[in-house]
Amino acid sequence: MENCINIVLNNFTNDSRVCKTSIALHKLGIPVEVVALHDSGLNEKECCEGFSVRRIKLSTKNLPKISILQLIKYIEFLVRVFIKYRNQVGYVHCNDLGALPIGFLFKRFSKGNVKVVYDCHEYETERDGMSDALKKILKFFERRLIGCADSVLTVSESIACCYVDDYAIAKPKLVLNCPMFNDQVKQNLFRTVFGIRADQTIFLYQGGLKGGRGIELILEAFSDLKSDRNVLVCMGFGPLEDAIKEKARKYNTIFFHPAVNQDVLLTYTSSADYGILFYEDTCLNHRYCSPNKIFEYLMAGLPVLTSNLYEVRRLVEKEGVGIVAKENTVESFRDAVIASLEQDYSAIQANVFNARTKYCWEEQEKVLKEVYDNI
Repeated sequence: MENCINIVLNNFTNDSRVCKTSIALHKLGIPVEVVALHDSGLNEKECCEGFSVRRIKLSTKNLPKISILQLIKYIEFLVRVFIKYRNQVGYVHCNDLGALPIGFLFKRFSKGNVKVVYDCHEYETERDGMSDALKKILKFFERRLIGCADSVLTVSESIACCYVDDYAIAKPKLVLNCPMFNDQVKQNLFRTVFGIRADQTIFLYQGGLKGGRGIELILEAFSDLKSDRNVLVCMGFGPLEDAIKEKARKYNTIFFHPAVNQDVLLTYTSSADYGILFYEDTCLNHRYCSPNKIFEYLMAGLPVLTSNLYEVRRLVEKEGVGIVAKENTVESFRDAVIASLEQDYSAIQANVFNARTKYCWEEQEKVLKEVYDNI
């Protein structure tokens, strides 16, 4: 069986999708090595569950982080990977657009013998905050490189359809960002840590604490409640961490918890009553996203409260697993909280338990198997 390199342009310390993909390929009998960027304090080589990791050291790493020098670093990474693995692999699994040129090189110099899978973790050319000029540049390169891929994967039906429209390719396969199935039982860690009463309903936001996720809106909503019946726990790390801590000092309805390791995440998640996913509709990537966060909530047994984004709304309404706010406003968020509390919690949680058997990684592995069998 020919080897596979699974390329990712980060230091591979917290990339669950790349890890799960590598394990899935190992189960198919394909030897896998994750190729990532080296960072201080990390091992250049590691052995993980069924696959190995090699982090590439760059001589240009300490150059200033300005665009032209970042490009030089990227070119060094590309060249080092190509030289090291040329004539040694049969498959190149490219995670996101930054890795696709490497797959293109392997495909071209092997005269088509190396098989390339392009795994799009998001709608990368339509991300939040991107300038029109950058979008055009990325689409230019993606349009010219995507043809080298023997198969394209992505994370939502809408993004798959966009790729068909953008590049006139076969419809990408869907591999959702789901966790492994876990029959997680209810826990009460947050009530124990923060002294939250049994009669209070816990709404949990977990993940990156940064702009575009509706965090400021959520904080405002929980800062002006008439009672302490509903409380908010924000768990994660990012630029908005200090703002959350400041609110938590002022209001007894807001709590901050640091991010936790992936292996105990569901235990903490299951300690809430509802999960919040309130991405702002600021770009097509958000509008069409299908984030791992929603599947983590479901796997932990939580109904979800979401903003009105196309893909998450479709999932929530199809499966009957939560409430979708009408608009991305403080008032609409409060209305969604009230609406969620008026639901039959036992009935909606039964839907959650049913959904998590469908939205688990074991189901996504079946798609990966089909893809690699076909190529």
